[in-house]
Amino acid sequence: MRHITHPALLALPLLILAGCNSSSDTPTATSTVTPQTKTVFSVIGDTPYGTSPTDVAQLNANPAFIEAINKESNLSFVAHVGDTHSGKQYCTQNYNVTILNQWAGFKIPLIYTPGDNEWADCHKAKEGGGTYNATTGAIDYVVDGSGNLVDYAGGDPLANLDLIRSLYFSNPGKAFGSTLTVHSQALEFDKANPTDNAMVENVWWMDPAGVLFVTVNIPGGSNNGTDPWYGAPTMSPTQAQNVANRSAAVLRWLDTAFAQAKANNAKSVVIFTQADMWDNDGATPAHLTQYKQYIDKMAANSLSFGKPVLLFLGDSHIYRSDNPLVKGAPCFIEPAPGAIAIACTDSAASNSLTKYKKPTDPYLNQPNGYNVPNFHRVVVHGETVPVEYLKVTFDSSVNLPTTASSFGPFSWTRVNPKVN
Repeated sequence: MRHITHPALLALPLLILAGCNSSSDTPTATSTVTPQTKTVFSVIGDTPYGTSPTDVAQLNANPAFIEAINKESNLSFVAHVGDTHSGKQYCTQNYNVTILNQWAGFKIPLIYTPGDNEWADCHKAKEGGGTYNATTGAIDYVVDGSGNLVDYAGGDPLANLDLIRSLYFSNPGKAFGSTLTVHSQALEFDKANPTDNAMVENVWWMDPAGVLFVTVNIPGGSNNGTDPWYGAPTMSPTQAQNVANRSAAVLRWLDTAFAQAKANNAKSVVIFTQADMWDNDGATPAHLTQYKQYIDKMAANSLSFGKPVLLFLGDSHIYRSDNPLVKGAPCFIEPAPGAIAIACTDSAASNSLTKYKKPTDPYLNQPNGYNVPNFHRVVVHGETVPVEYLKVTFDSSVNLPTTASSFGPFSWTRVNPKVN
């Protein structure tokens, strides 16, 4: 395992292209190459979590969780869909470095897309940021007993996003620990949109089995990052500019990924992001309005692509398998943490946990609603024990029915390694 103890040693990108051959594996003129029809990968998210800044139970168990994934013999990569700590834990550089050290223990490639708790929500007092003071117009920051800020940069979201990028995405276009290449928006952006060069975390790559994978930075729980930082009355110009630039970049990157899928005759597209854009998180449906632009974009591109599109995300923490872009489509949800998923009545149904009795799809019954049958969403179980990962198999030779654990060429298993 690599151990990182100094900022100068933090240049370890975690943007991974899975399954590509090295130059030594390039077929010769006499080689017989069997087309690859299968690929297997793992997905995790919203882990490790703590119930307070001092709760490190999941963090301490994380190396064993990583080792359990390492023991899977045929995984091409593992994807983490964001939130490496809870919304009740502080945003510190030391914590991020601890996660980086732990992730260096993966023996398979790791793909990571940032969650809101790592940057967009760091301004919140419960994450160690601060609170807007209406009397002074200043921020009352959370400090320790010596008067020092407890959060990195006082919880400033952009500073924390820059920190995340410097730690996990320091070498755009190159895979972790190798010379394999990924397509990063930071390197492959339209010069007419120069601010897209900041989006190093948005990548796409093709697997030898014909799947195009794409990551996009969409933070959950904050209406696409539009909740005013520190509880101020309105967004600051800096925040508003970040939202505008990032949102436009994500929309362009989704277009780019689907265009590449068509150009490369991909058999399927898999999207990784953090936000559950259908889950109002106990607020009103208006708290989701800024996510609709992404749903519209995915819906339009999926219809145009015409082949299976699978979306993996976290954020709402409850395992879920459904198609929110078809009214009345089969829906499955876990009734308790780690329990076998049961059928929902529709995409807007809630499960039996009191905490999660809330509507999850304000778009379902809108006029001229969606009808995209080749789309599917899977919400990864997170936050609560037992921690789990999904083991996902893509097999282009099958067309499975939509169930709690299958969709067209995809099937998956929920694995609880019992490390907590």
